[in-house]
Amino acid sequence: MLAEERFSQILALLAEKRTATVQELCEALNVSESTIRRDLLELDRQGRVNKVHGGATLPSSQFRADEPTMEAKETLAVSQKNTIAKAAAALIQADDFVYLDAGSTTLAVARAVSGAALDAHYVTNGIAHARLLAQKGCRVFVPGGLLRPQTEAIIGAAAMAALQQYNFTKAFLGANGIDLAAGFTTPDPEEAAVKACAARRAHEVWFLADDTKFGSIYPAVIAGLQDGSILTNRCPDPRYHQQTLVKEAEA
Repeated sequence: MLAEERFSQILALLAEKRTATVQELCEALNVSESTIRRDLLELDRQGRVNKVHGGATLPSSQFRADEPTMEAKETLAVSQKNTIAKAAAALIQADDFVYLDAGSTTLAVARAVSGAALDAHYVTNGIAHARLLAQKGCRVFVPGGLLRPQTEAIIGAAAMAALQQYNFTKAFLGANGIDLAAGFTTPDPEEAAVKACAARRAHEVWFLADDTKFGSIYPAVIAGLQDGSILTNRCPDPRYHQQTLVKEAEA
């Protein structure tokens, strides 16, 4: 078994139990104690676990399940979101085929689209995003599916089936939480599934998140840290740079 495969299994077990002994991990992975100890040392170095005497725990992160309405989200971290949005919009070229996720930070991206980015083609599951882009004269595709009132996002099997028909040059996704061990997370499993589907269809994946999102874990996993790059106003922990590409708009 390769090291990364063992790391994934160790993290999955810790996600379930929050803590595990070396012996429990040896039995679960069917490997030697020395192998587990080496793996825990490496995961601890990466900041993905806390190595303790006789085992390991997940790092102390904030577990959350709250979800403000879209209207409420638009009043939070406004300056940070606008900074991120301008940096994201600057990445879009005229020949791009872009997926723009629902959410307040990505809505700020739609507002920031200008210049060459106006000639790009867009797919979005955000109703407000589609309307704003269309008003700017952009070519916009909207998947079918169920409209979730809390976030004004189109979700469900029909939306996911529609996304399977596309190949995106860039995907800009939102996440409620970003954590070294848990990755990119969000409150709702159906929204997480749509985000993950879009990420799999994209050549470049950018998660847009302000600095308050780091260290938070929500119930539904979108992707691991290695599955996407982070575009933020400021990264509060240098260890994230060791796990994936992090672009800081305020740097």
